Amino acid sequence: MSDPAKVRRHAERVRELVASVVRSQIKDPRLGMITITDARITADLRDATVFYTVLGDAVAQADTAAALESAKGMLRSTVGKALGLRHSPTLTFVLDDVQDQVKHIDDLLAAARNADAEVQRLAAQAKYAGEPQPYRVDEDEDDADEADEADEATDTPRGGEAR
Repeated sequence: MSDPAKVRRHAERVRELVASVVRSQIKDPRLGMITITDARITADLRDATVFYTVLGDAVAQADTAAALESAKGMLRSTVGKALGLRHSPTLTFVLDDVQDQVKHIDDLLAAARNADAEVQRLAAQAKYAGEPQPYRVDEDEDDADEADEADEATDTPRGGEAR
């Protein structure tokens, strides 16, 4: 097991090296507008995963994936020499679909905003289902209770005991 800081440094170096080699040395016409977004390397420094994005449609993405697969040997040897490790890490290329995820999340947020606006609109027009006073109040009982309370208040002196 290696130090996590060392692993992060190597992963960053792998990302920089692959981006540099893709930009300057690979002359494959299938290679589209590619951006190397991230690289992750295992703790034993044997396997590296390189994430990339491609500007274009599915055909451009497939062509770029094929170009990277064909250039994998050259990329691995360049990375291995530059890192100076005993074993060159194997490279795995993964299409980073961040843009698709961002679009999906934006769509979900827009749908939630629309649903909230609809709820607010319905709430503004809402009326209570029942009467304004849902409990029965008998006018006669209410008046009788008030009269009993008034009688009790006058019968008892302030001292506490009745005479």
